[in-house]
Amino acid sequence: MGPGASSDPGDEPVRLRRLLPAPGEFSSTEATSDLRLAELAPPGRPYLVLNMISTLDGRATLGGRTAGLGGRADTELFHGLRTQVDAVMIGAGTVRVERYGRIVRDPERRARRRREGLAEDPLACVVSGRLAGLAEAPLLEAPEQRVVILTAADEELPPTAAPVEYVRGRGASGPRGRVDLADALGRLRAEWGVRSILCEGGPTLNADLLSAGLVDELFLSLAPKLLGGEHPLTIVDGPAFPEPVELEPISVVERDGELFMRLQVRRTS
Repeated sequence: MGPGASSDPGDEPVRLRRLLPAPGEFSSTEATSDLRLAELAPPGRPYLVLNMISTLDGRATLGGRTAGLGGRADTELFHGLRTQVDAVMIGAGTVRVERYGRIVRDPERRARRRREGLAEDPLACVVSGRLAGLAEAPLLEAPEQRVVILTAADEELPPTAAPVEYVRGRGASGPRGRVDLADALGRLRAEWGVRSILCEGGPTLNADLLSAGLVDELFLSLAPKLLGGEHPLTIVDGPAFPEPVELEPISVVERDGELFMRLQVRRTS
């Protein structure tokens, strides 16, 4: 699922047809309510789910962005999942390209979060190796939005309207390496009380999380589109995994030919 255009929460929620585990019908609001993801958190880190969209031929963007890939149901599910977690994680490149602002802008969705026992605004966790280009992000212009930047850099951004804190940690490749994501997630759990995270990409961050064994579920919208073209950007972008990451379906629902799948990562041990 992708950011896309913001749906009007005053509209009647779209209806979805459940194909798995048992045939049925429910609304997009019902599909993203009472998930209780924090209760699934393993010791020492938050429970982490990816949320992505892909075309039938595997493309994760249209013209460099996710807007236009999915329909209204995808948009409603995308925003609905943001009401279910303590934090939303995004790579710096995705923050810049998708022009991220305040994570939950609509008052009714913030009220949904309160009803779920969560803070009105999820913590925004931005993964940025060197802080490049973040200072101008609309996300940092919202004073209500708490932001934690997971970075390998020693510097700080100039003062911003949003309150910003830092988790600093480098991977094994040294000062220019990627963030030590396992350590960062452990600190988010211990120091910020984060028990559930929704990661919205991008593909490089997805690959790093999967390689480190830090992903628990994948929410995937499969758009009934073919885009073609050479060297497509897929939902996972990086070196091949030593072994395939196996997933098993929890649920599959459908709307206007678009499939919405919730899949759990199989643990080998």
